[in-house]
Amino acid sequence: MDPSIKAMNERIKKESAFIEELLEEIGQTVVGQKIFIEKMLVGILTGGHILVEGLPGLAKTLTVRTFASCVKTDFKRIQFTPDLLPADVLGTLIYNPKTSEFVTRRGPIFSNIILADEINRAPAKVQSALLECMQEKQVTLGDQTFKLDEPFLVLATQNPIEHEGTYPLPEAQLDRFMMKIKVTYPERDEEKKIIGMYTTGNVKKTASVITPKVLLSARDTINELYIDDKVIEYILDIVMATRNPESFGLAELKPYIAFGCSPRASLSLTTASKAHAFIKHRGYVVPEDIRSIGADVLRHRLILTYEADAEGMTTDDIIKKIFDTLEVP
Repeated sequence: MDPSIKAMNERIKKESAFIEELLEEIGQTVVGQKIFIEKMLVGILTGGHILVEGLPGLAKTLTVRTFASCVKTDFKRIQFTPDLLPADVLGTLIYNPKTSEFVTRRGPIFSNIILADEINRAPAKVQSALLECMQEKQVTLGDQTFKLDEPFLVLATQNPIEHEGTYPLPEAQLDRFMMKIKVTYPERDEEKKIIGMYTTGNVKKTASVITPKVLLSARDTINELYIDDKVIEYILDIVMATRNPESFGLAELKPYIAFGCSPRASLSLTTASKAHAFIKHRGYVVPEDIRSIGADVLRHRLILTYEADAEGMTTDDIIKKIFDTLEVP
């Protein structure tokens, strides 16, 4: 191993030591879902916004809230409903008749960690209100623009769009999320433990185990992780295969893909793979890091055709086919 990579590896082992403490603290409240929690950790360590999708009752909100409480920083929960207005999220200008001036009233978006609960229950105009703050990390009210404090992270939950009373997120909104994580049912022994904890009142209160300073320092360290050119080429092959599948021996996928992934996918896949390596206490990225979080980074960026919908083909099916076909470096 190259001496510089070896030195980075030793450094990462020390600087990522808090990961185990953080996971243990989350485990005091959230039972199981280890892979789900690790993927959320990838987002929070990189500042990438996260969309969590799953059926009602799978502890999506509990997990996000627990995550936020483990970071000693400002936290706001916004319940998205059909009657919500953009001003309820961003804030608004209020006229003061005494001074004949407009006064700025900031909304709940002015916080560090935002839990956007059931984001797809609000109409498109409210969802679109988040575009500027998620991408530019700023909010414009009237003729004034306010910068949001770092760290700033949106953790949104949603129920599957086919359920009643939900509004699908527009493509531009989806592309702002680094990852879309799907939550599944817990295992039998995990559910037994859940029953034991939540029917006896034996749930411990979560404590803050890291500060924003630790979080921002970890982000700087993650940017420094080593990633080989061959691994970068592998990432580019994956993304390019969603745009021109026939160039990678995947011509059978062409009728199912309307639009492939944007350059944000390449950036997010690179950053997320570095964060995954950091969680595993490594100073370098390996292809397994990319394969572990690839579907979460890509699934909400692929736009399928009506033919794919008619044949029951999902984005996960297409991503799996791409990963199974492309040569691993």
